[in-house]
Amino acid sequence: MAEIKKDHNSAQSSGSTKYTIAQADIDLLRANGVSEDDIAHCLKVAEKALEIAYRTSQVLDFEFVGRGALFHDLGKGKTHAIEHGKIGAEMGRALGLPEPINAVMEKHIRGGLTEAEAIELGLPVKDYTLHTLEERIIIYADRLVDIITEDIVHTDEEIEAEERFEEILRTIPKYGKNDITLSRYLGYHREIQAFLGN
Repeated sequence: MAEIKKDHNSAQSSGSTKYTIAQADIDLLRANGVSEDDIAHCLKVAEKALEIAYRTSQVLDFEFVGRGALFHDLGKGKTHAIEHGKIGAEMGRALGLPEPINAVMEKHIRGGLTEAEAIELGLPVKDYTLHTLEERIIIYADRLVDIITEDIVHTDEEIEAEERFEEILRTIPKYGKNDITLSRYLGYHREIQAFLGN
């Protein structure tokens, strides 16, 4: 697991690359109405995403992984409805956050919607697909953290969430949602686990 220190440092196991979650970013979530529970979730997702990113040994933008994961639920400062991704992206643009971070906020709903799904959910019709490995790691980490923090697995054995990911998503509908979403999440899981040698 990537080392997460009290000041929210995340260090690659080799020690050669380090990305630090900035207190200013955490404060920005708080200043924009994100609850302490949601901030805790966002921090956990950022930590999990960075841990996975470092374990892949791929050349990645670790700052994007950390910040994209941290800000993915910014819109929950205004609503917990399905529109929170769209609203978060709008808030991020107003705050001057980088566009890739705004995009991941908008696209994290169900892991990257198709146009047909966007229509069905009443969201703007556009391309929500995930184009980078960094985006897929963030979305994968978000789903893993839900599984871990909702006591589906033992929190002291977080790797269990990865080991049982397919079983959990196939058997607990709230995680897999529907066949399209399930297929998408399983694809991310398999791709990322292949980078991890599993």
